Amino acid sequence: MPPADPDSPMKTDSLARAVLDGDRRALARAITLIESTRRDHRDQAEALMEELMPHVGGAIRIGISGAPGVGKSTFIEALGLHAIEQGRKVAVLAVDPSSKRGGGSILGDKTRMPELSQSEHAFIRPSPSSGTLGGVARRTREALLACEAAGFDMAIVETVGVGQSETAVADMVDMFLLLLLPAGGDDLQGIKKGIMEMADLVVVNKADGELEKAARRTAGDYGNALRLIRPTCPEWTPRVLTCSALQGEGITDIWQAIGEFNGLRAESGGIEKRRADQARAWMWSEIDEGLRTRLHGHKDVGAMIDGLEADVVAGKMTPTAAAQKILGVFLAG
Repeated sequence: MPPADPDSPMKTDSLARAVLDGDRRALARAITLIESTRRDHRDQAEALMEELMPHVGGAIRIGISGAPGVGKSTFIEALGLHAIEQGRKVAVLAVDPSSKRGGGSILGDKTRMPELSQSEHAFIRPSPSSGTLGGVARRTREALLACEAAGFDMAIVETVGVGQSETAVADMVDMFLLLLLPAGGDDLQGIKKGIMEMADLVVVNKADGELEKAARRTAGDYGNALRLIRPTCPEWTPRVLTCSALQGEGITDIWQAIGEFNGLRAESGGIEKRRADQARAWMWSEIDEGLRTRLHGHKDVGAMIDGLEADVVAGKMTPTAAAQKILGVFLAG
């Protein structure tokens, strides 16, 4: 599939209709438009999203995080193929880390999910993180909604990696799945409590061969640790499962857990409440980002930022005083 071109003459309403018809080329084009930082493209993307919004909300949204080497792509492919066998249409939004030097990223997720990427019932979209914290790209939320509008009823968001900042994905999905490697002893301390507190399901991957016993031991250790953490959902107790994504073992149990979680949360109204809270947080995130963008684009502020930064670095002015001065000029203008 050739890369989508947001400069194409296709109008927003035509693009929206094509997305709603399930055209995967149109969906790729729409996400490219959504991810663009050009002001005119942002206006078009906002108009596009207004047309798509009445048609979203029907997918199971799952966020998956895990350290590099844990086998996220292999796991997602195994889970995605199983979901397709159950009659689902699966969209995968895979975020790759961007280079701090050149800004580029490898975007190799399609090559790591060869079988899933060839399925007519799957859509895989790799996106660069572009320096955004939280393990997700800036516009992952809109991309996820576009996939739902296109008829995909299971959306998987794969984060860059695992760490304190990776919990941002939990603010845009229904279920947060943490993927771990077989480990033991002090390795248990390597996973921060912050991300454990957000996990609805913990899966120890690579539970095969010589690592099978270690994986089951690790699952037991994490199961004990989860008992000390307050669940994020009152109707669901987080659990730890093992699997071998490479061998396809344990995927059925994970799928059943996902279905059970989704059923309980839907019955209690928990999914609607979580999504409402996420939408509210998203709005304020956009406000914060919009204010920062306008602040840097303000003529008078732009003329004084370098000097104030130099004064702060040299210790001639406190960061608080510099910030107040910048805000004063911005609000006065």
